Amino acid sequence: MGEPVVLRSGRLTLSRPVESDVEAIYDACQDPLIQEYTTVPAPYTREDAEKFVALAGQWWDVGSEFVWAIRDAAGLAGMIGLHRIKDGAAELGYWLAPAARGRGYIAEASRTVVDFAFGPLRLERLEWHAVVGNTASARVAQDLGFRLEGVRRKGLAHRGERVDGWIAGLLATDSRTRQSWAV
Repeated sequence: MGEPVVLRSGRLTLSRPVESDVEAIYDACQDPLIQEYTTVPAPYTREDAEKFVALAGQWWDVGSEFVWAIRDAAGLAGMIGLHRIKDGAAELGYWLAPAARGRGYIAEASRTVVDFAFGPLRLERLEWHAVVGNTASARVAQDLGFRLEGVRRKGLAHRGERVDGWIAGLLATDSRTRQSWAV
C-alpha cells in the first residue's frame, strides 16, 4: 500500500498514529474498559504504546492492516482500524479514550472507515468481533448496519484464556441501516 491514507469526517481527522501519540495512547490504554474489552496488553506500558506505533507503520507499509488515530480538536481521541485485510475482507476494530466518549466519535469515525473500505479499498465484507458483554461496541456495530451472525463459543483468545465472542458482518451490498440484535 505504501503511504498511509488520511481520512476526514465532519469533526474528526483519521491518520496513522505517530511517535508523538505515544503518551496519549499510553494514557488512554490505562482505562479499565479498554483493557477489558480490547486486545491491548494488560497492564499496558509506555513500551507497549511505542511498539504499537511502530507496528502500525509496518502494517501500512505492507497493507495488512490500516490503523488510524482518531483526532478531534483536542488531540488523540481513540484508535480505529481495518485488521487482517485479506481476500476482500477485513475486521473493523476501535477504542475511544474515556474523555472522548459520549460524543458519537466512534460512530462517525466508523462510518468514514466503512466508506473507505467499501469504496477505494473495494472490500466485499467487514467483520466485527467483540467479547460477549461489550454492549457499547455492539451498539455502534448495530448502528452501522452490521448483522449479528452469532456467538462464537470460546471463539476469542483474551488475556490468556478463551472467551465467548460476538461476531457480526457487513457486506458492501448491505443497506447500512440500524440493526436490532437480541444480545
